[in-house]
Amino acid sequence: MNNLMQHRPVKRSFLRLQAGKWWYTNKRRVKWLFSAGKLARIHNELSLPYVVFTHATPLMRQLRNVDMWLQTNKVINLRLAAEKLNGIVLMPGETFSYWRAIGKPTRRKGYVDGMILFYGGYKHGIGGGLCQMSNLIYWMTLHTPLQVIERHRHSYDVFPDAGRTQPFGSGATCAYNYLDLQIHNPTRQPFQLIVGLTEDKLVGEWRSSLPVNYRYEVVEKDHRIELKPWGGYVRSNSIYRRKYALDEGELLGEEFVTENEAVMMYAPMLEPV
Repeated sequence: MNNLMQHRPVKRSFLRLQAGKWWYTNKRRVKWLFSAGKLARIHNELSLPYVVFTHATPLMRQLRNVDMWLQTNKVINLRLAAEKLNGIVLMPGETFSYWRAIGKPTRRKGYVDGMILFYGGYKHGIGGGLCQMSNLIYWMTLHTPLQVIERHRHSYDVFPDAGRTQPFGSGATCAYNYLDLQIHNPTRQPFQLIVGLTEDKLVGEWRSSLPVNYRYEVVEKDHRIELKPWGGYVRSNSIYRRKYALDEGELLGEEFVTENEAVMMYAPMLEPV
């Protein structure tokens, strides 16, 4: 694990942040314009026959000092995004782009203000809360033969663990359009993304046209909380993926996925709320 945060994180001015956002947003637009890769564009109302992996996360979560109306609005945004994503088919050799599939969240499209994590805190903004969808898709993808070719991690750990069921750092943050989640299909069979909302959960599946002969387990290693010289705490770990034969259950191998490092914005021993 690289010690990326030995020095105090630098706070950028508002103008510096706006300039950076303009630069990276337009850099992405240029990349999209000249991209030669094949993007997933097919939607199919009929589901492919085989479930590869499924997962669900709660829609409403009580967070310390966060108004619940932000959670309520998040549900509206997630429902709109799910309409764009549900049923999309990732053919062999194609790449799924989270933001190319959803498009820019705007008020005209019905998106509302939701919570956006920002520089160690949070604010509200149009489309806020869509990170829950990218988190879900990323986590599910790690349990399939699909390849994550672009994923961004959070630089700050804002809220204490509260009922966490996944390892720290196993999500994918998103920001239109420069922080994208992209997934490539290197296999010879189509995969299909199914997402939707129940009364209290965001649910998703990766399905396939053929059975998958392996199952995957995602584990963390080297989880640490360290006091840095500048006086703050940094949380870090590494994520690995284990591959098992579906029939015999034999461990076939383990691969490194990613490493995470985030500045903690709460006391390490704070009780979860």
